[in-house]
Amino acid sequence: MAFCGVLMASLFLLQIISSCSAANSNLFREYIGAESDAVKLSDVPINSKVEFHFILAFAIDYTSDNHPKPTNGKFNVFWETKNLGPSQIASIKAKNKNVKMAVSLGGDSVVHDKNKVFFSPKSINSWVENAVSSLTSMIKQYNLDGIDIDYEHFKSHDENTFVECIGRLITILKKNRAIKFASIAPYEDQGPVERNYLALWRKYGHVIDYVNFQFYAYDKISVSQFVNHFDHQQGSSYGGSQFLASFISKGNLGLPPNKGFFEACKKLKKEGKLGGIFVWCADESKNFGFRYEKAAQALLAA
Repeated sequence: MAFCGVLMASLFLLQIISSCSAANSNLFREYIGAESDAVKLSDVPINSKVEFHFILAFAIDYTSDNHPKPTNGKFNVFWETKNLGPSQIASIKAKNKNVKMAVSLGGDSVVHDKNKVFFSPKSINSWVENAVSSLTSMIKQYNLDGIDIDYEHFKSHDENTFVECIGRLITILKKNRAIKFASIAPYEDQGPVERNYLALWRKYGHVIDYVNFQFYAYDKISVSQFVNHFDHQQGSSYGGSQFLASFISKGNLGLPPNKGFFEACKKLKKEGKLGGIFVWCADESKNFGFRYEKAAQALLAA
């Protein structure tokens, strides 16, 4: 009977922790630097009442020459650095105490190239060693606070390699105090992306702070479909996570910001489920005057 009492108390505590993790947050995140060298950090409106994360896109473990090849965890800068260098980052953080900077790893393809970015380590230990070393240097040089994981293509069907490489990388960087937070950017594909990220979450969810779920990976969806997808992914797939809603600036996929996205977010916030909002991406949003960024931050700050 005493054992049953302890077991019930433990289950109750887990429920409390899970419900707390799903609470509303004022976190706003935006990817920047993947598509244009014209956008500046200072172009993007920053509401002082939100926690604001810029996410540099991307750092990739590929060579940065005309024929990019995998480098087994030795990361190079692939985001546009004309306006996103160390001095600009230091300036925006000095002027906005609520701003933090992260770098996203991987992405869909090498910039200005048709080559897809494949996660292709030679071994777990060698990849982790190279990744820790190269990213620690990059984080110090650019004064970064966190990393985001956005690999979308895999040469191997071995989920364990991805899980251990990424899980150990985050664990070591946190232990070394190189980063303050880490996020993952999965989407539903009923394939390798879904399998790898779910396996990673199951084993290393305790070191992952945010889930940037790519709702713009769906074709056009309605408000009710968006909310249903959100509930399923946040509840069943990534239960207990700080789970963010998302839109793509162009509005050509997922739930467009001018076609119901904010209606869906208000519903989620009313239910205490909105872990934040992130946007792909500032490079595109500049063409729209960042009006949806302003609306998203106002909703989170309210």
